[in-house]
Amino acid sequence: MRDPVRVAILISGRGSNMRALVEQASAYEVALVASNKPQAAGLKWAGEHGLETWALESTAVGRQEFDRRLSGVLEERDIGTIALAGFMQILSPGFVDEWSGRIVNIHPSLLPKYRGLDTHARAIEAGDSVSGCSVHLVTAELDAGEVLGQAEVPIEPGDTQASLEQRVLAAEHKLYAEVLSDFVNR
Repeated sequence: MRDPVRVAILISGRGSNMRALVEQASAYEVALVASNKPQAAGLKWAGEHGLETWALESTAVGRQEFDRRLSGVLEERDIGTIALAGFMQILSPGFVDEWSGRIVNIHPSLLPKYRGLDTHARAIEAGDSVSGCSVHLVTAELDAGEVLGQAEVPIEPGDTQASLEQRVLAAEHKLYAEVLSDFVNR
C-alpha cells in the first residue's frame, strides 16, 4: 500500500521549490527526487543533502516509456504522493490515471486564471492588481485539478515579468510546503 507521507518530488531544473519542500518538511518525508533531465541542478543539491535521486532523459526514451519507468521506481520506494516542483513535462494520461488523487503541483497563478505558461506576463498585460500561486491536484487536463491552496501576491506599479516572478516564487516556497503537509495527512 502506498504511504501518502512518503513523497517523491519531480523536477526539471534548479529545484528551488524542491529545496523549499525539503527544508520545510515536517508532516511528510521526501523519499526521492526524480527528474526528466539528468543534468538538472536540483539533483546535485538533493544528492548533496542526502536525498535519493533518480533521473532519465525523457527525450531519449519517449514520454510513455519515461512515465512507465518512473512509476516503477515510485512503486519500489513505496511513494504515496508525488509533488511536481518545476517539472516541465506533461505526464501521460495513463500515469496520471494510475496515480490519480496523489499528484500535486504548484502553479504561478491564481487558478483557474492563466493556466499554462507565461502567467506573470499575462497577468501584467491584463492589468490585474493581484497575481499569486496555486497548489492543485494534477488531472489529465492541464492545470485544471482541484485547487488545494492559494496565496495572493499584489502586482505593483512598474512590475516586470521578472520582478513579479520573484515575489510569486517566494510565496510558492511558503505555500507549497504548508499545503503538502495538509494533503498527505487528509
